[in-house]
Amino acid sequence: MKPLVIADDNPRDRNYLAEVLKDYSPTITTNMKEAIVACEGQTDPWVVTDIQMPGGNGIELAKQLWQQHPSARILFWSQHSDELYVRELSKLIPPETVYGYVLKSNTAETILRAAQAVFEDCQCWIDPLIRQVQARSQRNSDALSDAQYDVLIDIALGLTDNTIAERRYLSRRGVQNRLQSLYIKLGANIEHHDTASESELLNVRTRAVSIALQRGLINAFELSQEEELLNIWLKNRK
Repeated sequence: MKPLVIADDNPRDRNYLAEVLKDYSPTITTNMKEAIVACEGQTDPWVVTDIQMPGGNGIELAKQLWQQHPSARILFWSQHSDELYVRELSKLIPPETVYGYVLKSNTAETILRAAQAVFEDCQCWIDPLIRQVQARSQRNSDALSDAQYDVLIDIALGLTDNTIAERRYLSRRGVQNRLQSLYIKLGANIEHHDTASESELLNVRTRAVSIALQRGLINAFELSQEEELLNIWLKNRK
């Protein structure tokens, strides 16, 4: 049986996973760089990776591996069913690639079954909860465009329209148009049938961020990464 690489920055989680998958004689790594090194020399590596890892998350690990090895089989295991990860994955997966996505809340039996499906049976295995998120993220009525997602990140970080315009190389009107399309896509600008106007009842900007958090389009971990990018941009701007 081919060697299996496990990538997870949490000691308890990676040790648990190594025990569940001990028949695969796994190699344990703690981050993206270590996992990539562990895969060197393999034609089509088998990898189980966490999604959230400092210094390069599981999505970035998959991106680099699939660029070098389009037939690499990757099983993502995470405590998160956030739509943002499903969205990013959909852009990366090469045609006819076998992969899986299993939530950490599952039993050891289910995790082992997912691994067997991906690595031994050459079949995709997607957690039922993730399938629901996939369906929503693929519907045109619900899915965000890249432009809409960018301005969502910007308002979540607290940027003004003028700052967004400068950062994204847009006019102020262009920013407002993107924001309006974002609000419509998220359903943040719902009309109210009472005497008070919508502007008096809701702050549509804040409501859009709230809805995005509930849907898993953004989360604290990824926003912290975006905060670092923003700080770099602000530093270079001066």
